[in-house]
Amino acid sequence: MAEFFNGCYLFISLFIWGATVKFGKRDEFNDDFLSPEVMKSLRGFAAIGVILHHISQEWTFQESGILTPFVNAGAYFVAIFFFCSGYGLLKSLDTKKDYFKGFIKKRVVRAIVVPFYVNAIIYGLFYAVAKIPLEPAQWVTNLLGITMMNQFAWFPIVLVILYLLFYLCFRFIKNRPVCFVIIFICMVLMGIGTCIMGHYAWWAGEPNWWMTEKGWETAQWWMGEKIFWFHGEWWVNSMPAFLTGLIFANYEKQIVAFFKKRYALKFHILLAVTMLFYQLSQFGQSKFGYWTEFNMNGPEIENKIITYFCQVPLFLVLAFTIFIFMMKYHVKNPVLAFFGKYSLHTYLMNLAAIMLFRFLEYNFEDSPFYVGGEYNNLYLFAVAVIIFSTLFGVWEQKITEKVQKFLFEKREKVVYSTAPRFMDDDEIRKIRKEEQIQEKDSKEEKKEPEKK
Repeated sequence: MAEFFNGCYLFISLFIWGATVKFGKRDEFNDDFLSPEVMKSLRGFAAIGVILHHISQEWTFQESGILTPFVNAGAYFVAIFFFCSGYGLLKSLDTKKDYFKGFIKKRVVRAIVVPFYVNAIIYGLFYAVAKIPLEPAQWVTNLLGITMMNQFAWFPIVLVILYLLFYLCFRFIKNRPVCFVIIFICMVLMGIGTCIMGHYAWWAGEPNWWMTEKGWETAQWWMGEKIFWFHGEWWVNSMPAFLTGLIFANYEKQIVAFFKKRYALKFHILLAVTMLFYQLSQFGQSKFGYWTEFNMNGPEIENKIITYFCQVPLFLVLAFTIFIFMMKYHVKNPVLAFFGKYSLHTYLMNLAAIMLFRFLEYNFEDSPFYVGGEYNNLYLFAVAVIIFSTLFGVWEQKITEKVQKFLFEKREKVVYSTAPRFMDDDEIRKIRKEEQIQEKDSKEEKKEPEKK
C-alpha cells in the first residue's frame, strides 16, 4: 500500500491541481470541457500516465509492486489520444474551409510521418553511440520504417493509417454514418490481423519453437518480439476510441444537450455500462488472453481474437465516459499543459530514457549507484526517466520543427540590395523595407516642386 501511495501521489495530485468542479450545481456545467486548452491538459495527463506505464512494465518494478496500478493501464491513456485525434479531425473538417486541401501533406506527412522518421534517425544514432548491435538488414529496415527502430513508435504508424482512412471516407463519401461503419470495420480487421500476427514470428521454424531450450538463441533477428508492425495487441485494442471521437464531434450538440438534462442519473448509467464493459475486458484477458503463445498449444489465435472483441466495447465507451465526466470536472494546470504540448515527443523518447537509466534498477549495496535501498533506487530510476523523457522530448520536437520548416515552408525571394551578406533573412527584409520607404520619400520630394 505504501508503494502505491508513494508511486501515485504526485500523479493523483495532477488530477486535482487546477480543477474546475461543478458537482452539486444542478444546472451548471463546464462549457469549455472540449476546448483546446482543456484537451491539451488531458493529453498531458495521458502522456504522464503512458510514461509511468512504460516504467511499470520494467521487471524490477513488477517484482517490487511499485506503480502496480499502471502495469495494465497503458491502453486507457492511449485511448484518450485516439479520442482527441478523432474529435479534432472532424471538428476541423466542419469548421475550416477547404480542410482536405493539402491534408495528406500537412496533417499526415508533415505532422506525423516526418516526426516518425526523425525519431528513427535519433534512435539509430543512439544505438550507434551506445554500441547496441543490430544486423545490417535490420539497420536498413528500421531506418525505412518497415521494422521498429523504436518499439514505442507504433502510435504514429497507427495514426497515419487512421488519418488516411478518415481522409478517404470523408473526402469521397457524404453519408457520415456510412463512414463510421467503414472505419469501424477497418479497425476490426486490423484487430483480427494483429491477433493473427501475434507477438513475434510464431509461424517461423518448428511448432512452439519459442518454448524450446534454445529457441530464442537460434532465432533470426526478425523473429523476435516487437519487430514488425502490429506485433502486439497494444497496436489496436484502444483504437476504437478514435471512432468514438469522430462520432462525438459529429453529434456533439445533441450529446451535450442530452446529458445536461438529468445529468447525474444519465452519467451514473453510463458509468455502470462502462464498468460492465471493463469487467468484460478483464474476463476476456483472464479467461482467454493475448499471450497465448506460452500455453504450448501454438499461437491459439482464436483466444486472442475473443479477447480483442471483449475489449472493443470498453474502448468504444471509455473516452466518451471521461469527457461526459469532464462536463462537471476537468483540470487545467501548467504541468499538464506543458506535457500536452510535448506529448508525442516525450512519448517517443521515453524508451531512450528507460534504456539510459536501466543501470539504476539492478544495483546492490557495493554499487556506487546504490542509494540506500531497493525502493530508493527504483524511485530514482522513475524520476530520472520522467525528467529525461521530457528533456529528450523537448529536444526532439525542436529538431523536428527545424526539419519540418526546412522541408515544407516556402522561402521568400529577397532582394539583397546593400544589406550585409552575413545578416539573416529577417534583418535583410527589414533593411529592404527601410530602403523602399526611403525611395518612396525621395520620389515624393521630387514631385513636390511640380505641385507648387
